Amino acid sequence: MKILTLSKKEAQDVLSNRIYLLVVFVQIIIILGAFGLAMTSSIVTDPNLIDEWGGDTVLKVGIPQDLKGSSLEQNLKDENLNVVYYNTVEEGKREVGSEIVAFVHISNSMGDISLTSDTGNVFYPVVTQKLTAALDSYRLEQRLSQQGLSSQQIETIKNPIILKEVAVNSDSPAKIALDSSYFIEIMYGFIVPFILLLPFFLASNIVTDSIVGEKERKTFEVLLMTPLSSTMVIMGKILPILLFSLIQSGAWILLLDALKVPIYHSLLLLVLLFFVGLGFIGMGVLISMLVDSTKEANSAITLLLFLATFVLFVPLFMDIPSLQTVLNWIPTVIIVKMSSTPYLNTELVLDFLPSMVISLLIFLASVRLFRQEGAIRL
Repeated sequence: MKILTLSKKEAQDVLSNRIYLLVVFVQIIIILGAFGLAMTSSIVTDPNLIDEWGGDTVLKVGIPQDLKGSSLEQNLKDENLNVVYYNTVEEGKREVGSEIVAFVHISNSMGDISLTSDTGNVFYPVVTQKLTAALDSYRLEQRLSQQGLSSQQIETIKNPIILKEVAVNSDSPAKIALDSSYFIEIMYGFIVPFILLLPFFLASNIVTDSIVGEKERKTFEVLLMTPLSSTMVIMGKILPILLFSLIQSGAWILLLDALKVPIYHSLLLLVLLFFVGLGFIGMGVLISMLVDSTKEANSAITLLLFLATFVLFVPLFMDIPSLQTVLNWIPTVIIVKMSSTPYLNTELVLDFLPSMVISLLIFLASVRLFRQEGAIRL
């Protein structure tokens, strides 16, 4: 009961902290902003997606009036480019960067194609892809036509393969917000682990401020003199913080699911996050035992979180076969693998163990140091 009373008091302190509540709200803004950025960047760089979302209205490409009705014009339209006509080449080039993204014309009697593009336009990458496809198709048509092939034969050569797709599990498709490889890669490969770990980054800061604040207010010794052991005191302080962090991560999982980014094996993920949270909180306790002021604590925890971010997130962008076994133990790598597929690999669960052991060792070391510090002060 005594430890519950201390936990309740710490929980009330946390919930009454306006900065903490503000940071929780900011996390929601970060999640929505990251989701929106991933969607926008996926759409504007994917020709198929931008067609699906009606973006062809902004993909304006100019051609001279004398190319109207030509096969070049048809190839541009086949790529869902919005074709704008100009009386002269000079007039069309002047409009690049204002009305149109690019201007295409045949520069000489040999049929060479000249292209003027606005590389500063946000839609330049997707327009370039569409133009490349259209111009390649046009050049192929011209070469085949010069060989005397009919339009039907040219079409057969341009499309030699008819792909028939056989759908599996069509009754339970993944409810993903955007059918884009880039969107899935950026969401599951970085944003999801970042979002789920964000509350625990905050937790390490909160527990550090809590303990160092006791020192600055000269109440640390008073707290140690209560009829609670040092272990019970530290448990009473960290339990509500760890619980709040887990609740936040669970809420972010539900929010992502509402945004149509399904998170698989959420319960196992929360188990992993529990142990990772112990590690983060343990590091916060260790720092709070080594410093005596909030200023020093903030500097130390900032440096520690920077190093933790490097260790946790850099492996997501590494492909080193010789280190693959070690990289598979990194919590963020496990989160990516587990959250992105409904199929659970037994080996993936075993990869939990190193993270759990390391987190527990850090936490136990912090509890021991807290007890030693308490004994010295008393």
